[in-house]
Amino acid sequence: SVKLYGEMHRFIPAIASGMGIDFTEVKVNHRPRRFGTSKYGISRTIRVILDLLTVKFLLSYATRPIQVFGFMGVVSGGLGFLIALIMTLQRQFFGMPMADRPLLFLAILLIFIGFQFVSLGLIAELQARTYHESQNKAVYYVRGVYRVEEANPSDKDINGPQ
Repeated sequence: SVKLYGEMHRFIPAIASGMGIDFTEVKVNHRPRRFGTSKYGISRTIRVILDLLTVKFLLSYATRPIQVFGFMGVVSGGLGFLIALIMTLQRQFFGMPMADRPLLFLAILLIFIGFQFVSLGLIAELQARTYHESQNKAVYYVRGVYRVEEANPSDKDINGPQ
């Protein structure tokens, strides 16, 4: 069963495909609007884009959130460290001051944001694992189980792997 929240009905094919469900789309005859005007404005477009990002995240990273948050944290922290390193080298070799430059604050901010993203990824990873284990839910779907009859012991290759 596919659970839909909010306005996720637009993404049923993507969600079903992500779950490994086979489906077929049916062509429909769309007629032009005869009365009134469309209420589909920019606010609904923004909500659809946010829902699309949610579906992408849930289908790709729901069971491994550390990969997305850890990546953002490493990039942010690495950029902050790089800025701090460049500023340190400029101070050592060219005598440029560090304390009165806004780049110092940007470097510190990026490093802290990096730690925050990595921490968020670790907490989300723990939460995802706790959820799946406490609910006895598998993180995958089994389409079918195939059983192979064990061969007769006399048919085994003596020199083959055991």
